[in-house]
Formats: sequence, structure tokens, C-alpha cells
Amino acid sequence: MRWEELERRAPKLGRVAHERLVAPGVLLVATSRRDGTPRLSPVEPLILDGDLWLSMMWKSQKAADLLRDDRVLVHSIVTTRDGKEGEVKVRGRAIAIDDQAERARYCEAVAVLGWRPEEPSFHLFRIDIEDVTFIRYAESGDQHVTRWPEGAEYVRRATSDTSVGAPAPTHDLLR
Repeated sequence: MRWEELERRAPKLGRVAHERLVAPGVLLVATSRRDGTPRLSPVEPLILDGDLWLSMMWKSQKAADLLRDDRVLVHSIVTTRDGKEGEVKVRGRAIAIDDQAERARYCEAVAVLGWRPEEPSFHLFRIDIEDVTFIRYAESGDQHVTRWPEGAEYVRRATSDTSVGAPAPTHDLLR
């Protein structure tokens, strides 16, 4: 799926995902190293033509990971301990972009971030979204979860400082 599909079919979740994932200007990308262990790296995101785009330094290890295994987890930056701001996770596939016209359009658009990639010395990926999850914690310790396109929304009530109970259906971002 494309980013625009998230925004069209789940507009409240799309707004939250944009605020938490894209607006800060940096997100975290989890890839799989050759030996199967995870790699976590910061990347600057861009929404362009209805898609989530990530560019990476030429011959970087994270890009090599994605060229070998396109599975990716994109995660928002978490800046507080309490979890009130929430975290967004996007699971999907990183599609390597070699088309010169698409790359040129990206180079023009990304200039708004204050830099411009130099051809051909960067890797460019478009994220094909499989799943979006938003998790936040209330002051009470209750965990609120929204998953799309699954359409699941639930709250898990805090049972102690370190545990939550079974999921109970709720409606917030997907109504």
C-alpha cells in the first residue's frame, strides 16, 4: 500500500502517523544484517507523490541490508519515558528506485530539507506499506493500540506498573 492510501482510508491514523513519523524530520529504520541480527539506523523521511521515501548514503550498510532483504520496519523517534506521545511502526518492503526520472523528482523535492543528493551516489527506496501500528500509553498506564489495515483498535488496561491485561475493543482513530 501507499502512504496516500493510509491517509485516505484511515485519515485520523494518517495524521497521527505523519505527525509522529514524518514531521520530526528523522525516523528509525530497522533492517536485517547479513547474519540475521537487526540493524537500527536514523533516516530522513519524505512524503512525495503519495509515497513514503527514504534515501541513504551510497554503499551504507543499511542500504546494503535492504538491497539484500527488502523487509523493513520504520519507527518513530520516542522522546519521552511516559509513552503519551505514542509511537508509530510501519512494516513493509523497501523498493529500490533506479528510474532516473523518479530519482530526479526526489532530488528536487528533498531540497526542502536543506540538502540535495548527488547522482548517482545515493540509494533511494519507496516504502510499500504492509501494516501501520500506533501505540500510546495513558497516564493510568493503559496501552492503546491501533493497527491498520487490520482495522483493530483496543486498549489493554494496566494491571501493574509493568503489565497490561487482555485487549478490549475500543474506537478512536479508525472511526
